[in-house]
Amino acid sequence: MAKTYIFLGPPGAGKGTQAQRLVEEKGFVQISTGDILREAVKKGTELGKKAKEYMEAGKLVPDEIIIGIIKEKLKELEGKDIILDGFPRTIPQAEALDRMLPEVGRSLDGVILFDVPDDEVIKRLSGRRVDPKTGKVYHIIYNPPPEGVEVIQRDDDKEEVIKKRLEVYHSQTAPLIEYYKKQNKLQLIDATNPPDEVYKKLLSVIK
Repeated sequence: MAKTYIFLGPPGAGKGTQAQRLVEEKGFVQISTGDILREAVKKGTELGKKAKEYMEAGKLVPDEIIIGIIKEKLKELEGKDIILDGFPRTIPQAEALDRMLPEVGRSLDGVILFDVPDDEVIKRLSGRRVDPKTGKVYHIIYNPPPEGVEVIQRDDDKEEVIKKRLEVYHSQTAPLIEYYKKQNKLQLIDATNPPDEVYKKLLSVIK
């Protein structure tokens, strides 16, 4: 059976970077809720049209629509190893996913929590700078821009915004951590380590 993993972790934990490596090196498919919502809207599927109404009204897309779109995507990806990134975000979504996976011939192999303390997240994200001309991302500590390159700080990388995002993350995701712990599905990875070490640990978890 194809593998199914969920990636959890705060913004800036490096989930996207690690998922990308699994995509490139191990043939996984990364499913990000935002991406597949936009894809369904673009394709004009039945559920995509419904989602579009909510998005255009600036409202949150209801769970049943998101779950329906994910279900369609999973049917499309039959036989492929997948990573769910950014879903589920809440207990009701996790319960819906538990019910849905057997319907598409899958089971959940594991939930990987990329663990990073809040102060490290703030350091990582608030240090990000972008070159508006090329879109290239730098970091004032880890990867400073070359001399003469003018960079800007995006609004969502400002410290007060990051703190708000972390609050939302903790209030929504903490219950999920407990939920998957009880199912013995949760694997914790210390994501403060260098990316290569994190990836090595990740490979040992999903072998």
